[in-house]
Amino acid sequence: MSLLSAVRLPVLAASLVWLLAGCATPPAAPQATPLRQKVRLLVADAPTGGQWPAGRWWTAYQDSDLNQLVDLALANAPSLGAADARFATAVEAVRVTGASLGLQVDSSGSLSRQRLSENGLFPYQYLGFSAYNMANLGVSARYSFDWWGKQRAGIAAVIDESRAADAERQAAGLQITAAVVEMYFGWQHEQQRLLLLQQRQSVLQRQAALTQQRIAAQLDNGDAAHRIAQEQAGVQEQVAALQGAAQLRRVAMAALLGGVELEIRNPPVKPLPTVDLQLPASASLDLIAHRPDVAASRWRVEALQQDLVAARAEYYPDVSLRALVGLESIELGKLLRAGSAVPSVGAAIHLPLFDGGLRDARFAARQSQLRTAVAEYDSAVFMAAREVGVAVSNGLTAAAQVQQRNQQMMQLQALSAAADARLQAGLTDQRSLLSLELEQLASRDALVQLQFAVLTADIALQRALGGGYHATEDKP
Repeated sequence: MSLLSAVRLPVLAASLVWLLAGCATPPAAPQATPLRQKVRLLVADAPTGGQWPAGRWWTAYQDSDLNQLVDLALANAPSLGAADARFATAVEAVRVTGASLGLQVDSSGSLSRQRLSENGLFPYQYLGFSAYNMANLGVSARYSFDWWGKQRAGIAAVIDESRAADAERQAAGLQITAAVVEMYFGWQHEQQRLLLLQQRQSVLQRQAALTQQRIAAQLDNGDAAHRIAQEQAGVQEQVAALQGAAQLRRVAMAALLGGVELEIRNPPVKPLPTVDLQLPASASLDLIAHRPDVAASRWRVEALQQDLVAARAEYYPDVSLRALVGLESIELGKLLRAGSAVPSVGAAIHLPLFDGGLRDARFAARQSQLRTAVAEYDSAVFMAAREVGVAVSNGLTAAAQVQQRNQQMMQLQALSAAADARLQAGLTDQRSLLSLELEQLASRDALVQLQFAVLTADIALQRALGGGYHATEDKP
């Protein structure tokens, strides 16, 4: 055996022992976390003939003024702008991570002039020159092998993060549109109630005039006038409260629009649209796929699972190859000649043998983050099911009350017709008719509030069903 071989064998053996010592105790390979794929909707007797919301679900209310407000909000809302920025950052992170892995090729060049010291190791008097040039030109290549999947896991993690950012952007847009729609119809319902209060004031004025006539004729005392005055003061209080609430809605709307001046300053007062609350037949199976917040939680879990794979790969050595094709010469004119070539090829292996438990701590931290993300996903799924159930239950309850209120109004209309007939026959005065008018106005006011409750429940249901979102596996 030659001396060279005798030296190589111990070195090779030592290298293998070194690598095996570093790879001796990696944690078990992480298993994919099973995530819930469907929900149980606890909604009793809910109709299931509906469709999933469309992408522009609010257009189903057929209100051009509302459509304009939503478009303004989506174009100018500050929170949506922040969500767009986060998504753009996540997309660029995918590009950065992908570009930093794999084959890397660099070029370099330099030209310098060096003067020799008169008192150095080789004085220039003996060399025959006092200064020299040094020129370098080279191309280097570097490639890291991804034997343990660390690089693949890193790329997959940032892709999943970008998917989560996209889902969060969709969730932010859904929250904004739902808030704008509810604010708009809330303002409309308050304007309708103000119109009914104006009519109530008119009836009370007629009732007060009739009472004054009866007091003057000594057919009634002052208590009746005081009761009417008390009712008028109560109506004024309700008017002030509704006007304040309507103004607050406009302020909130301006905030949703990012401070943009409202182009619809005084939209016409319109009847509230009628809706039919129905769940899609596949709501229990497909709800998770239609919820952007649930999708974002799921992608966070996926990203952390990939981070865990990358953290486990830290227990194994990194192997890379390096190559250099370079030229070096002290004479610039000879730089491109074959004799100036200085090529080199090499391999590098890196593995920390002792890190004070750093790799173990990182792996445990990733595991803890993954458990937290799974818990947040489960919470998002539970909240999705709860929001659907609450919206449907509230809507069905309010719809049933609307039916009862309509029947009550039909009875009031019948009583008013009978009272008017007696008045025309001279059998009674206007007091009973005016009282019935007040009852009808109060019933219509209650009906408007119930209709708004049904509409609010429908808006909440559209939001709870995802507002037209559907999860996709496509990369951003």
